[in-house]
Formats: sequence, C-alpha cells, structure tokens
Amino acid sequence: MATTQQATPQGREINPDALNALLGRVVQDMGAAMQAPLILIGDKLGLYRAMGDGEPVTPAELAKKTGTAERYVREWLNANTAGRLMEFDAAKGTYFLTPEQALVLALDDTPVHLPGFYHMMASVMKDEEKLTEIYRTGNGMGWHEHEKGLFEGCERFFRPSYLANLVSSWIPALEGVEAKLKAGARVADIGCGHGASTLLMAKSYPASKFFGFDYHGPSIEKARAKAEAAGVADRVTFAVASAKDFPGKDYDLVAFFDCLHDMGDPAGAAKHVKTTLAPGGTWMIVEPSAQDDTAANHNPVGRIYYSASATICVPCSLAQEVGLGLGAQAGPARIEKVVREGGLTHFRKAAETPFNMVFETRG
Repeated sequence: MATTQQATPQGREINPDALNALLGRVVQDMGAAMQAPLILIGDKLGLYRAMGDGEPVTPAELAKKTGTAERYVREWLNANTAGRLMEFDAAKGTYFLTPEQALVLALDDTPVHLPGFYHMMASVMKDEEKLTEIYRTGNGMGWHEHEKGLFEGCERFFRPSYLANLVSSWIPALEGVEAKLKAGARVADIGCGHGASTLLMAKSYPASKFFGFDYHGPSIEKARAKAEAAGVADRVTFAVASAKDFPGKDYDLVAFFDCLHDMGDPAGAAKHVKTTLAPGGTWMIVEPSAQDDTAANHNPVGRIYYSASATICVPCSLAQEVGLGLGAQAGPARIEKVVREGGLTHFRKAAETPFNMVFETRG
C-alpha cells in the first residue's frame, strides 16, 4: 500500500489515503473475480448442493460424496471460506454452510439463489474477444451470438426475483389483472427465453392460457421441454417470434420481463403490443431498477446492470433494426417515452424492488 505522497508523471499529486482506499476496493474485487469460476464449478459439480444440509464435511468426504478429486476440493473449500461463503471448523478440519449460505448457494428455486449469475458472467468472459472487437467497430452482437451459457445464466439470474415477486406482489399491483388471470385470461410473454416467467404464471393461474414468444429458437425448444416437465404443456404454448411480429390477438395481459431495453426498436414493439391487447388489456413491463438521473445509478446494483448492459444489452440492441441502444439503466422517463411513441396512453409504475421496476401500460 502507498504510504507517502507521490506524483504522477503528469505532475498531479497522489493522495495516499485515497490511493490506499482504492487499492483496498480493488483487492476485494480481485478476490471476487478470481472466485467467480469456482462458484460456477461448485454449481456444475453439485458441491454446494452436497453441503446444503449444513452437515460439516472434510475435503475427502465432500470429494467422495460428489465424485470429485479431493485435492481440488480442498482448495475450493478454502477459497470459499476465505470469501466468507462458507464456514470452517479449524479444530475438526471440517467445512459447512450456514442456513443463510445454503439458501443462497446450495438450494435451487429460492428467491435468493446466486450461482446462476455466474453462468451468465462466464459466457460474457468467453465472448470477450468478440466484445472487444465491436467496441472498436460500433457493430452490434445479437443475443444468439453469445456463448450458450448466457441463456441458462440469464434465466437463473432473473428467476429468483420472479419467484419472490411476480405472483405475490407484481401481478396484484396491476389494476384488475389478477382477477382476470384467476378467472381465465389470455397471456403473452414476450422475450420469454427458457420460459421461467411463463411457467411460473401458468402454475399459479391454471384457468388461463399462456403464450411464450422469443426470437431465439434454441431457447424456445428448452422452454417447451420445461413446460412438459412442469406438467403445464396443456395451457402453455411456446413459439419462435419477435416482439414486433408475435401472433395472436385479444391478450388480457402482455408481459415483457427484463427485455424491452434489449430491443433494437422498442417503440416498434410497443406499437405491435397495442394491436394485440384485448379491450381493457394490460401491458406489464418489468425492467431493471434505475433512476432517470445517471449519477443516481452509480451504486452496487447499477454497477451490475451497467456492466451487463455494456456487454449484453446494448450490443444486442445495436445488432437489430433501428438500434436504439436503450440500455439496462434507461430509467422510467425513457421507458415511458418508448411506450407513448408506441401509441399507448396509460403509464404508471406499479411496483418496485431493489432490482426491478414494474410498469403498467394500457392503450
């Protein structure tokens, strides 16, 4: 660490306290970055899941339990403990997860499940050379051009928020929508990916019919398989279509989950949505949480979203027609502008969490 006042080659004086504070943050970030692939490995090999019951294990016991190599597992356990993702009993030489750590790392389908994020991050790192090149050229990079881990990672990153909020608070916050879904409604889920949001709604509202659309064929195939496995294929249809040409009319609810900002022509998508809504139908737009003032987004959540936007969202938009490049931190005012350009007149923020904003829109 710096201890004396120094000067840069340009003659600007260095504040050693500010430098030490910066280096302290950087060291934390370096540790998190180096640990990231280990979290992915632990998820893929079932190491966290094998510790989900909270029972202490030695490296040898965990390796035997998961069919992995003890020497690697020992190093993996120590990295996780150094990162405070698990605990170590030095007297017994065992490692264990607290209930809170297990909820975040070891248990699937929880509202705070974390490992899915690292599949998405690994995909972006594998695409780094492509991304560096488009920064030089200004070209876009379509969703389908990314390494395949992005598709599973994105679903697993957003799914916890949907599990925690979609049925319990977001849909009830929309005027009259929950009653329609319980009675039997027609719902279109645009940009559905692997169908996490579609399937969650289908399980919760068995009287309604759901139609999931995404332009990415492999994701639609995955969504169909998940619908069969979930036992809801009788009321869920998945098909390949874009936000500007998805079929069907008289939808009581059209939903866009964390995808409007990825579109090249979001206003064009808004115009199409308006033509598909039933009288009194609602368009629900779920977007990453953001303020209109850029400076207000310079916080830990904004750091995640701006970074994702710079590597996934903006490149995706610039690869499409119009190429608006709205970005994942657009803020309510820019979202409203897009909606009104599409001809819809009603727009309000219906709900909000630290990670998402939910807007209610009607014609």
